[in-house]
Amino acid sequence: MPILRAAKSEDVPAILALIQGLAEYENEPGAVHATEELLAEQLFGEHPGAEVVIADVAGDAVGFALFFHNFSTWEGRRGLYLEDLFVKPGFRGRGVGALLMAHLAGLAVARGCARFEWSVLDWNTPAIGFYRSLG
Repeated sequence: MPILRAAKSEDVPAILALIQGLAEYENEPGAVHATEELLAEQLFGEHPGAEVVIADVAGDAVGFALFFHNFSTWEGRRGLYLEDLFVKPGFRGRGVGALLMAHLAGLAVARGCARFEWSVLDWNTPAIGFYRSLG
């Protein structure tokens, strides 16, 4: 079972590799414009725009969840928005994605978020099935 941990600046190369893996899965390998420099600034700079949780197995980043806070004016509280969730193909079906989702749900509760949201591409039936399996 993987260990979940908050990403650190030294994880930037692994995060970029996971982002590239996600782009390949979504048949858009050329769509990634992120660089290690951009990710380092945007995730670990003076004003981070997002956070990353890494699923680590024996020192290998096998999955990640990238998320940020949004805000509900009606609720008067922030929410947690999952931008991307990705697990390397060899580790799918082992509970890594469910572990990441449960972790994020726990963070949302602990941080007093009004909601935990994400979207999924309509053609991505494996992901839709995964999210439905979570209830």
